[in-house]
Amino acid sequence: MRGSPPTSDFPVLAVAMEVGCLPVELWRVILAYLPLPDLGRCCQVCRSWRELVLSLDNTRWRQLCLRCPECRHPNWPSQPEQEPPSWREALKLHTMVTRTWTQNGPDHQASACLHLFKRRKNRRVWHVGPGCEYETVRGALGVVGPYDRLVLHPGVYEEPAEIFLKVPVELVGLGSLGEVSLLVCMEQQCPTARLCNLVFMPPWFSTVVYKTSWGHIQLDNCNFEGAQLQVRGPGTCQARFCSFSQGSSVHLVGVVLSLFDSCDFSGSDTASVTVEGPLVSERNWACKYLAALVRNFPCDLSVNKPLRHTGLQAQATADPEVQADRRIGDWQGRTDASGQCTVIEDRCSDGEKSLEEEDREKIKKSVTLNYKIQCDQHGLSHLLKPASDGSLPAASTLEPPSVALELLTLQQELDRDPEALRFVTSVLGCIVRRSLFRDGKGGVYLSNYAQARLEDNIFRGLNYGVRCIQNSVIVMLRNEVCKCRASGVFLRLSAQGFIAENDIHSNGEAGLDIRKGANPIIVCNKIHSGLRSGVVVLGNGKGSVRSNRIYNNKEAGVYILFGGNPVVSGNQISQGLAAGIAINENGRGIIVENVIKENQWGGVDIRRGGDPILRNNYICHGYSDGVVVGERGRGLIEGNHVYCNKGCGVWVMSSSLPQLLGNFITHNCMYGLAVFCRKDMENIEAREGNWNGQEWIGRDEIGVEEEGREEQENMHEERELFAWENDEDSEDERNSSSRSVSVALVENNCLSYNGAVGLYVKSSEPLNVFANMVNNNRGTGIGVLQSCQLTRLVTNCILKNGRGGVTVEKDCRVELRGNGIYDNSSHGIHFLGNGQIVENDVIGNGGYGIQVAGNIDVKLLRNRVQPCQGCGISVSGPVKGAVRDNQLFQGHPGHKNNLLLTDPANDTCVVRNNSIFVHDSRCQML
Repeated sequence: MRGSPPTSDFPVLAVAMEVGCLPVELWRVILAYLPLPDLGRCCQVCRSWRELVLSLDNTRWRQLCLRCPECRHPNWPSQPEQEPPSWREALKLHTMVTRTWTQNGPDHQASACLHLFKRRKNRRVWHVGPGCEYETVRGALGVVGPYDRLVLHPGVYEEPAEIFLKVPVELVGLGSLGEVSLLVCMEQQCPTARLCNLVFMPPWFSTVVYKTSWGHIQLDNCNFEGAQLQVRGPGTCQARFCSFSQGSSVHLVGVVLSLFDSCDFSGSDTASVTVEGPLVSERNWACKYLAALVRNFPCDLSVNKPLRHTGLQAQATADPEVQADRRIGDWQGRTDASGQCTVIEDRCSDGEKSLEEEDREKIKKSVTLNYKIQCDQHGLSHLLKPASDGSLPAASTLEPPSVALELLTLQQELDRDPEALRFVTSVLGCIVRRSLFRDGKGGVYLSNYAQARLEDNIFRGLNYGVRCIQNSVIVMLRNEVCKCRASGVFLRLSAQGFIAENDIHSNGEAGLDIRKGANPIIVCNKIHSGLRSGVVVLGNGKGSVRSNRIYNNKEAGVYILFGGNPVVSGNQISQGLAAGIAINENGRGIIVENVIKENQWGGVDIRRGGDPILRNNYICHGYSDGVVVGERGRGLIEGNHVYCNKGCGVWVMSSSLPQLLGNFITHNCMYGLAVFCRKDMENIEAREGNWNGQEWIGRDEIGVEEEGREEQENMHEERELFAWENDEDSEDERNSSSRSVSVALVENNCLSYNGAVGLYVKSSEPLNVFANMVNNNRGTGIGVLQSCQLTRLVTNCILKNGRGGVTVEKDCRVELRGNGIYDNSSHGIHFLGNGQIVENDVIGNGGYGIQVAGNIDVKLLRNRVQPCQGCGISVSGPVKGAVRDNQLFQGHPGHKNNLLLTDPANDTCVVRNNSIFVHDSRCQML
C-alpha cells in the first residue's frame, strides 16, 4: 500500500498495538502489503489483530477485490460508481461463489473462513497454448482428470468440430479479459464445470457455444460475442460478471434453478434471456447450493430500497408531490379568498321577475325563523348537521376536502396478503439479479409455464423489457424498466406475476401491458413519464394494481378496455396528460380508494360500454372534468369525493347508463353534475351556461376543454382500437357480467359549492334523480334544459343555491315529487315544461315559490309553499292541467302580494282546494 490509509478510532486496539512500540497507523501500512492468505492468518491471532485487519476495508480489501482477475466491481454493470457496503464481504462472497461448481463445496451457511483456502488433493493444473504442454483445448481435455484446471494462455483457440466435456474441469483464461478467445462449440456431459476469464465466439458451424442438459455450469467473468448459451433441465447454470453482446443470448428450457448475477446483456437480436417450459421434476446436485446463494442474497422484502435512476431527465424523475404543490398553488391562484372559483360570472337566469342581489339580501334579513313554517328537510339534509365534535360536514364547509394518501409499503402489502408472500417465495426458475439489459430487441422472455425472478436489474433502450406469456410466472423486484420502444412489461395468455418496487418510466407504449387472462399483482411501483398509458389492461386481462405512484403519462394512467377487469386500489394517479383512469370498449374493473388528481382530461373517463365499479376514490384538482361518462358508458360510481376540478364534477352523456350513488361532488369550477345529449353541438354553449339570454365569461377556456375531450375520444378510437383490435373478446364474454340497468340513476349524492348549476340536464334519455343534496351552488340547484323522455326529481334537498332551486325549460318532461326546495336566492321552481309538481316543500326562496308559464300541461298537487317575497304559486299563459290541494303560507307579515296568482282568462287549468294561510290565523280556500 502506497500512501496512508484512512484512520479510525479504536481505543482498545491502539493500546494493544502500541505495546509493540508501533502506532496503529503504521500497523495498517504494514498489513496493507500482505496477500490474502496472510491477512486471513492475521485475523486468527487475536481480537485486536482481527479488528485491525477488518479496518482495511477501503484500502487493502478494496485492492484485492478489484485486482482479482476472476471478478469485476461488485456493482458492475449497472452502478460501477457506487461503493459496496463492504469490500471484504464482496470478496468473500465472490470466493465462496467461485467454489459452487465443485460437488464437495462448503456449506454456505458456515462462518469459518478456513474453507476459503481449502484445496482438492491430487488436483492438477494444465497449461494450454503455444509452447505449453498442449496447444489445443481438445488435446488438453483428452488427458485431464476430474476437477483439474486448464489455464489457457493468451491467444485465439478455434476448433473445427464440437467439443465434449466428459469430466469435471475448470477452464481459466490467463491475463486480462479479452486476451483468451474461444471459437468453439462445447457440450457438457459431466456433472459440473467452470469457465472463467474467457471470450466465446461462435464457430462457423453453430451459433451455440456452450450447452448442457443435466450438469451444472459456472461462468465467471466471461464474454459472449454473437453466441448462445443453452441450458436444459435438469441442467443448471450460474453466471457472474459476464457480458452477452453482439446478438448473444441465453436459452433455458425446463431449468429448475439458474442464477445470473451482475451480467451485461446488449445488442440482442431476440430476447437476451429466453426461459421456456415448466420446471422439470428431476434435480441435479447443484440445486441446493444455488438455493443457498438465493437465500443469502440481501433481498429482504421488508426494506424499501431506493430505486435507481440512471440517465433520467430531472423532469421525468421529479417527485410528484413537489409538482403537486405547484399545481395546487396554481389552482388556488384561480380562486378567491373563500375558496370558491371566480372563473364564471354570477348572473341570474330564472326569468324576468327574479330579484336583484341587494333586494334579496334585504328580504333575507327581514325574514326570521319566527315566520317560517316548520318543515322536515328532504334527502340528505342530515349531512348539513355538525358532527358531535362540532366540525362541519363536507356538504356544509366552504373549504374543499383535503387528502394525503399514504401509500402502503411493500411489507404492509405482504402482511395484508399472505398468499402473495407465499407466491413470491415459491417462484424459482431463472433468477436474474443486478444485471443490465440495454440496446437490443428484448430483455427477458418467458413462455409455456416458465418461471423467473428479476431483482435489481435495469432494462433500458429495448423493444420490450420483460415479456411473460402462456401461463408463465414472474417475480420482479426493484428493477428499472425505461425507454423501451414498446411496452416495458408485457403479460399475456394467463401469465401471473408479482411486480413490486420497480421504476417503470419513459416507455414508448404502456409501462405495463396486461392481456388475455393474465393476472399479476402490481404493488408499490413508480410508473411514470410514459409516451402512452401507464398500465393497460385489455382482452380479459385481470390483475391487482395496488399502492403504486402512476404519474406524468401522456395517455391514461390506467387504461382498461376490451373486457379487461382488474382491481385498482390505493394508488396515486396524477399529473397525466390525458385521463387518470380510462375505461373503454366494454372494459370493467373495480376501482377503489385511489387518489386521482391533477390530470389534464377527466380524472376517470368511461365510455363505449365501459362498466366499472368506481368506489371511494378522491378525484380532484383536475384540469378538466372529474368523471366523464361518455357514449354508452355504464358503471357504478359510488362514495367518491369529486372536487376542485376545473370543469364539471361529473360529465355524463345521456346515451350512457351510469349509477351515481352517495358521491360528494363539490367545489368544482363548473357544473356539479352535467348530463348532455349525444352529438349535441350546443353542448359547448350549454356548458358555458348560456340559455335564455344568460351570459358567462370563460368561453375560450370551455371551448378548449371540449376540444380536448373530443381529441381524447379520437385518440382512443384511432390509435388504441387499431393496435388492440385483435384482442377483443366475443360479445357474449364481454357482456356476461354486465349489470341490468335501463335508466341512469343519480341517488344520495351531495352536489355542493360548485361554480355553476348543481345538476344540469340536457338529455334525450330518461333520468332518475333521487334523494340528493344540492346546496350552495353558484347557479341554479337543478336546471333541466332538455328532457325528451321523463326526468324524475324525487325527494331531493335543494337549498341555498345562488339562483333558483329548480328550473325546467320548454318541451321538457319532468316529475318533481317530494322535494325540499329551501332558501334559494331566486324562484323555488321555475317550470316551463310538461309534467307533475307533487308534494314538494318550497319554502324560504327569494323569488316566487312556484312559477308555471307557457303552453304546457302540468299538475301542481299537494305542495307546501312559503315564499320570502313574491307570489307563492304563479300560473300564467295557456297552461293546461290542475292546481289542487296545495298549501300556501304567508312569509313576512308585511308581505301583501297574492300567494296564488292565476290568469282569469285561462279556463283550461283547474284551480281547486288550495289553502292560503296568513299570520292573522285566517285561512282562505281557493
